[in-house]
Amino acid sequence: MFDYKLLLALAAVVEQAGFDRAAQALGLSQSAVSQRIKLLEARLGQPVLLRASPPQPTEIGRRLLNHVQQVRLLERDLQGQVPALAEGRLPERLRIALNADSLSTWWADAVAPFCTAHGVVLDHVLEDQDVGLKRMRAGEVAACVCAVDRPLAGARSQFLGAMRYRAVASPAFVARHLGDGASADALLRAPAIVFGPDDQLQHRYLASLGLTGAFSHHLCPSSEGFVRLLTSDLGWGMVPELQVRGELASGVLVDVFRGMPIDVPLYWHHWRNGGALLAELTQQLTRSVRQWLVG
Repeated sequence: MFDYKLLLALAAVVEQAGFDRAAQALGLSQSAVSQRIKLLEARLGQPVLLRASPPQPTEIGRRLLNHVQQVRLLERDLQGQVPALAEGRLPERLRIALNADSLSTWWADAVAPFCTAHGVVLDHVLEDQDVGLKRMRAGEVAACVCAVDRPLAGARSQFLGAMRYRAVASPAFVARHLGDGASADALLRAPAIVFGPDDQLQHRYLASLGLTGAFSHHLCPSSEGFVRLLTSDLGWGMVPELQVRGELASGVLVDVFRGMPIDVPLYWHHWRNGGALLAELTQQLTRSVRQWLVG
């Protein structure tokens, strides 16, 4: 039989990115959390954590974390059937990994009715859409939004739609760097704005124009800051059409090359044994998201 106090200690250390914050979240001392992890490892005969900064789960640790995620959700179902079990408990917290562009555009409107109806709070883990699935694989989240269609073992994948990105810049930037007519070569020489090391949208866009190789770029790991840099004439970049409709309509930003967007497919991944709560969140997303994403 699993000792769930030990498993919850493991989950807290990974989710809180350290023993100190895990102890605070569990209302224990750091020593007590450390002892629970050591006891779990002693019973298994192998380590469940790599003592890095932050701590990382081992392969067996990831399997245990995935199990804990699903048990938490199934317990929520049981509390609904036996209300006495829910007395004194805090609202259910779902950890979801998704990309910053989704969080800054369609996500809040899509999930707000669900959270209100079920009294659920969300713990958002930001990750680029191309690599978000790694958080679920590591057992850190119950579900994720990412650009990968193939689900993990024991999970399901649901196509939500595509987020349309456009290459945009300020009129002043276009005049200064691209002249009267935007050319692919001039765009390669002009500074770009890239969200982070995993952001390949600008690279893909240049490749679609037949261009490869290094290019000068600013790094800006903030969706709102990204647009602010664009409107301040600092570079060109790929931005969700949803996010800059107002700027495009007013002329604050303009398309660098009209009619050449990139559509990034988004998939919702969740555990098969995630219980009724996760199933209802999935239904809510699939019902509502098509008004914001390209079908």
